[in-house]
Amino acid sequence: MQRSASLVDQLGNVTDPRRGEPVYPLVNVLFMMICGVIAGADDFVAIARFANTKKTWFAKFLDMSAGVPSHDRFNAILNAIKPEEFEPILLAWLTQLHQVTKGQVIAIDGKTLRRSYDHATGKAAIHMVSAWATANHISLGQTIVDQKSNEITAIPKLLEIIEISGGLVTIDAMGCQVEIAAKIVEADADYCLAVKGNQPTLHEGIKAHFMNHLEDDFARINVIEHHTQEATHGRVDDRSYYLCEVPDDLPDGSRWKNLKAIGMSINNTSRRKGDEIAVRYYIISKVLSGEDFAGAVRDHWGIENSCHWQLDVTFGEDQSRIRKGHGDTNFSTLRRTALSLLKQEKTAKCGVKNKRLTAGWDDAYMEKVIFST
Repeated sequence: MQRSASLVDQLGNVTDPRRGEPVYPLVNVLFMMICGVIAGADDFVAIARFANTKKTWFAKFLDMSAGVPSHDRFNAILNAIKPEEFEPILLAWLTQLHQVTKGQVIAIDGKTLRRSYDHATGKAAIHMVSAWATANHISLGQTIVDQKSNEITAIPKLLEIIEISGGLVTIDAMGCQVEIAAKIVEADADYCLAVKGNQPTLHEGIKAHFMNHLEDDFARINVIEHHTQEATHGRVDDRSYYLCEVPDDLPDGSRWKNLKAIGMSINNTSRRKGDEIAVRYYIISKVLSGEDFAGAVRDHWGIENSCHWQLDVTFGEDQSRIRKGHGDTNFSTLRRTALSLLKQEKTAKCGVKNKRLTAGWDDAYMEKVIFST
């Protein structure tokens, strides 16, 4: 049981917030919660019921002489644990089991836990910025956006606590900031940042460059191109990607550390009701191939489809009413850990929802998920 011992050892590093001599060992409480969330438990009542049905199985890894805590006890303990300590410990264990692929896209994006707003106390709904390794489907970390701040200040904090070296970090226009680009480069990574109106001089300069050279099909400069077509669900998406080395006269270009290329993507979506065209612009810290640039643009939305959508639809995150103390933040960490582990398990040929059900039914499958056996 080497894998289980490793997890128990990691959980043993979490500081116990309780005073005196607790009845239930903290590692038991945390291990039960992780397994419960994997198996489909989305609140503390469900976790307690799951743990009570699996006492024999838990006894393979834990000292179960004290039994299973009540749902209120699970709730109180998770509320009191410090998120800034809890998440890195789980992350260290997760990345030890599943090493992040070098050079892959690391998508950073924000998400609001809508039901975490509490009328009674005036506590605002928490907004979190998360990093998602798109090839490995691993949550690399998250940080809360302070109520008096925004994603611009939260992203640098997140970059300080996650490992991004060797990766290509993608962020939407909110994160297109000179300081953020510099921080990514200083961490030995590259960036591909969307550019919009919040950087007006840069945005207009990139747009003018591409509009000028589209007129003669880039006859005067070198361009890297990539084109795709995808037909699904009554729609056809024609996507074109263009990448140029950064021009010497790019307005505002000198402020961006290691800026090497600018990019444009054009998505023409054809439906019965008509066509829609979306044009986006990017700055990139290295010259990519056309296929890699297209992959970075598309993979960025992996955090929406593979992470945020799954958390809402499969784990019910948007409907969660966990609000007290640190419970909302820590339970969010549990969900992301569970999602990462379920995504990594490849033997069950089904979606995440049915993997959760299988883990709850089948102890052997649960061990595959949580210990990567």
